[in-house]
Amino acid sequence: MATSKRYQPSFSQLRGLIAVIIMIANTLVCFLPLILISGLRVIPIQRWQTSCTKFACTIATFWISVNSWTLSVTEVQSWKVQVPENLSTKKWYFVTANHQSWADILIAQRILNRKVPMLKFFLKRELFWVPVLGLCWWALDFPFMRRYSREYLAKNPHKHGKDLEETRKACEKFQYTPTAVFNFMEGTRFTEQKYHAKQSSFQHLLPPKAGGTGFVLGAMGNTLDTLLDISIHYPHGRPTFWEFLCGKAGEIEATVRCVDIPDRVRGGDYQNDPEYKAEVQEWVNKVWQEKDAILAALTSS
Repeated sequence: MATSKRYQPSFSQLRGLIAVIIMIANTLVCFLPLILISGLRVIPIQRWQTSCTKFACTIATFWISVNSWTLSVTEVQSWKVQVPENLSTKKWYFVTANHQSWADILIAQRILNRKVPMLKFFLKRELFWVPVLGLCWWALDFPFMRRYSREYLAKNPHKHGKDLEETRKACEKFQYTPTAVFNFMEGTRFTEQKYHAKQSSFQHLLPPKAGGTGFVLGAMGNTLDTLLDISIHYPHGRPTFWEFLCGKAGEIEATVRCVDIPDRVRGGDYQNDPEYKAEVQEWVNKVWQEKDAILAALTSS
């Protein structure tokens, strides 16, 4: 992906600043046409709405391409990436990755850009209020999720299952246009504290949360072609987002593999069918075991 360059510490902050400035300018340039084309989707004609969605995704793909170019100009780290050759922008994918840093998102976007449909992430509902970006994510049909705590559900039992129901409704929008739905199955970034608190049985991963996956497979299972599993390894330690932009991450290793989605986990009712729920959980854990082995191999190499 990118060639290795000699690291010069005195310029690291400047690299990060340049990257931030270009990315902000890129976002502002793309913002207006994206909002305008998304606003045209109010016309209640399905083919028209589908065309507007495709055009909006084209704008977003350009945005990702500029951000990726920015990284190639300002970075000093080297990338070792393995991506399958048979990917297509005309297919539907379910995409996941291990989550260690917000840099994971830029890495996933860069290595899959123009190889699969634009990645659409599950976002916390609060992120809708992020200036400019919140409206962009809304315009691109990113699923905004509301997560309820156990304490809240205990006081408001009528809200039980509402968050996952929103997942199902969000995924129904993706049946008309090839889509790559992205979900961090761990649900949060990996830290040593979380690893020990959750008593993870995996060596390099937090336990996966199968709920979101189950609802995606329930809503889109008959549409999805395959699961793309991204394993990201930082040989020099997990960088912060700022360290990544400054080129301090060092070497980056990423492996993408295609995983078949069994028929038994497609199109079921995760919330109300205990047998289907158990099947999804078993499959997700199998994917995570294989992923843990991949990360172990990357770590020891």
